Amino acid sequence: MSDKTMTPDEVAGRLCSGMTLGIGGWGSRRKPMALVRALLRTSVTDLTVISYGGPDVGLLAAAGRIRRLVAPFATLDSIPLEPHFRAARESGAFELTELDEAMFMWGLHAAANRLPFLPVRAGLGSGVMEVNPGLRTVVSPYEDGEEFVAVPALRMDAALVHLNRADRLGNGQYLGPDPYFDDLFCEAADDAYVSCEQLVETAELTKEAPPQSLLVGRHSVTGVVETPNGAHFTSCAPDYGRDEAFQKLYATTPWPEFAGRFLSGAGEDDYQRAVAAWREEQR
Repeated sequence: MSDKTMTPDEVAGRLCSGMTLGIGGWGSRRKPMALVRALLRTSVTDLTVISYGGPDVGLLAAAGRIRRLVAPFATLDSIPLEPHFRAARESGAFELTELDEAMFMWGLHAAANRLPFLPVRAGLGSGVMEVNPGLRTVVSPYEDGEEFVAVPALRMDAALVHLNRADRLGNGQYLGPDPYFDDLFCEAADDAYVSCEQLVETAELTKEAPPQSLLVGRHSVTGVVETPNGAHFTSCAPDYGRDEAFQKLYATTPWPEFAGRFLSGAGEDDYQRAVAAWREEQR
């Protein structure tokens, strides 16, 4: 079994313009922000992004990297609508495929199981069918003849997720209250990259946590990256909560100013130093 450890920049170096990229987490919770920041240090663009959107979407949208977004929402949780996403969308900077949350989840399930679509009741009789004229319905082949929405599989070229712990083989563990479907993102992608707060030995993964916390298996992981505080400024419970003060700064600062101060460095250490310097200013 091979060592799959990588750096954020090595992961970003494997991503290409025009890819379909899945990003795990939910809103402003456990987003793989260090990997997204590494992606922003490249020239990769023209992406189709699949995400339960949060600041990952906001950062990439503000930087002009998204061609099409597939998402049920884009939120910072404590700030209901992601402001940089909103600004980019209102300017017509990218296409949007907006799905119901349940439809989105079953699109992930379909892709993870290598199915072209899965039938769901969600969406019937709603505006989601009107704003997505490409969606089709199917009729049950059994006696009931019920009609369903045929949600297409959300296949991805690559996926990025962040977990609390992982081993060098690619097994990943979440310790917070919700898995956020990160396992489906990994299984729905051709390549999956897991960042984590801490790399540990395989035996440590089940020493103090239940086996069901082993969310991601090495069979679906291409690379693993140790990035302490790598979900900042989103939450990564129980390791840390959302940095609400910094999130507010992000939400209220014009993009060029924010990017110039916090995203202009050559690596993740530069970002963390810039955040630390900002905290000092607040004292």
